[in-house]
Amino acid sequence: MAQHRQLAAIMFTDIEGYTAIMQRDEESALFLKDRHREVLQEKHNECNGRIIQYYGDGTLSIFQSAVEAVDCALKMQQEFCKHPNVPVRIGLHIGDIIINDNHVFGDGVNLASRIESLSVAGAVLMSDKVRDEISNHPEFQTVSVGTYQLKNVDRHVEVFALKHDGIIKPDMQKLEGKAELIKPSVKRAAVTQKNTGQTQRHSIAVLPFHNMSNNPEEDYFSDGVAEEILNSLTTIKQLKVAGRASSFQFRGSERNLRDIGDKLGVKTVLEGSVRRQANRIRVTVQLVNILDGFHIWSERYDGAMDDIFAVQDEIALSVTEKLKLTLLENERKRIRKTDTQNTEAYELYLKGRFYLNRRGGSILKGIKFFELAVDIDPDYALAHTGIADANLLAASYGLIYPKDAGTRAKEAAETAIRLNPALSEPYSSLGFYFTCIEWNWEQAEKYFQKSFEINSSYAQAHYWYALDYLTWAIGDYAAAEKHARMAIELEPLSAICYGMYAPVLHVQGKFEETIAVCQKGIALDPFAFLCHIYDGLANVYLKRYDKAIQILEKFFPLSNKHPFVAGAFCIAYCLMKEFDKAKVIYDDLVERSRTVYITNTMIALSAGHLGYIDDAFDFLEKGLEAREPIILAMRCEHWVPESIKSDPRFPAFLQKFSFPR
Repeated sequence: MAQHRQLAAIMFTDIEGYTAIMQRDEESALFLKDRHREVLQEKHNECNGRIIQYYGDGTLSIFQSAVEAVDCALKMQQEFCKHPNVPVRIGLHIGDIIINDNHVFGDGVNLASRIESLSVAGAVLMSDKVRDEISNHPEFQTVSVGTYQLKNVDRHVEVFALKHDGIIKPDMQKLEGKAELIKPSVKRAAVTQKNTGQTQRHSIAVLPFHNMSNNPEEDYFSDGVAEEILNSLTTIKQLKVAGRASSFQFRGSERNLRDIGDKLGVKTVLEGSVRRQANRIRVTVQLVNILDGFHIWSERYDGAMDDIFAVQDEIALSVTEKLKLTLLENERKRIRKTDTQNTEAYELYLKGRFYLNRRGGSILKGIKFFELAVDIDPDYALAHTGIADANLLAASYGLIYPKDAGTRAKEAAETAIRLNPALSEPYSSLGFYFTCIEWNWEQAEKYFQKSFEINSSYAQAHYWYALDYLTWAIGDYAAAEKHARMAIELEPLSAICYGMYAPVLHVQGKFEETIAVCQKGIALDPFAFLCHIYDGLANVYLKRYDKAIQILEKFFPLSNKHPFVAGAFCIAYCLMKEFDKAKVIYDDLVERSRTVYITNTMIALSAGHLGYIDDAFDFLEKGLEAREPIILAMRCEHWVPESIKSDPRFPAFLQKFSFPR
């Protein structure tokens, strides 16, 4: 469908508290979602509404008439308020919109979204414009619930609620906390957007592209195309590019682009879709100004799979032209530099990145795809970088024997640098390797600094440098906090960045701050691994034992009894003097270690807390031999028991690392 404008009544709906419901009872959550869609479709058919987009537990739809939109909202809410109740919020506005390929943009969409967010379950809220349109329809009773300064809306908006039997009329006090209530004495006036000065003049977020193929397993390809374009744009000094982990938080989302721009601190958004059938591809992209919702540029590319590299380059270069950026020659060369022309190797590499980004056990799957890519194209630098990063992450999380993983990572990173010395990632990988595996502090510093020199916006380099090098090896906590915060600034929506900041704080005994950081990470990702562990440990050391056990008990099965979580559990029980429970966990760790690799450092810590000091030192020696990254924390972490610290063998053990300070 060609892009066109029209005036429309816009409706947003959303199931209140759906994420929490899903965590408590998945079956009930799915029932509510199905019931929501069933009623929505039925009433939209009755009232001539058009459903534009389902996104998670919410919807966006439009009507040609404000009267029909209000009628539909009322009928829907009356059904939702009956048993079985579905806690739905509804917001309405009327305004000028842009429709392009079944996507809707414009200020009207933003305002309707803000009103829906202001609403409460069971209510129908609408803007003053909608209320004006229905004022001569006595069948609709409304009541003002206040005038508000809604986020990113340049005028004060009086909001009205439907007042009818069978639905909820919201309490103004419940709404005040969601938006700024304007007192009656304050005249309506245009308000300068608060965040404008905080965004860089040239800034962009590349959202995950929609997979338009019939097969959901093709997600890796659409994600990969977007990520490759994002990586090309990061080479441009004039352009601030939101990090991948943060931008990709909006996967499958139809949230208002202003909201996305606000959260990521950017002024433009590149979004798109990829459709692949056999050897043919279609890539559609739109560059959107988030301040007004207008398309700066849009294009559709059709071609063979072999054209994908040229398409990605052309999109990146077109973005720079439309943003009126002047490229240096080396920046233009970097955009056009493709590490492989082999589409089969490229696809395998994209699959590797897709699984690596999932973390957990998927890291091992990612390694296999990277290795297959290198088998096909040995000169593929990015695939070698993938092998390096995946092996180091697998070593960090105790998925494979760290010493062997480190050797493979070092070889892969050095190969990547030889093939493409302009990549920042393999230098960061070597910084991690020389810190955690080789214990060569001078080399580690050199490689981290080289990574920052090439790309100072690479968040992973900052949080590896912050925790592994500055915190565990050097003990420079002020610098560590600085780099950990820089990682969060670069990736404000990445739970991993918060998870890596947490141990930096925990080492210093900043337990309340640790908990606050962990909670932010968990809000972004309910399964955030390090956030759950350090949330539990910080509560342990604040002697909030019941809270700590509650956190760890919930996460233990979700982590598949991961040794790090088991170790935290054992420490908690020992400090609570519940040694029988701690011994059950310890015995299980020891038993599992007889058949599979289990992080020896965690077994040693558990043994030390239980008073098995000789066993603790035996396992520490095994951990040292394995080059376990977490063993570096032994000299500074609170979870090292006094029984180990006070043992005369401990100073000699620490000397083996030759720490620089």
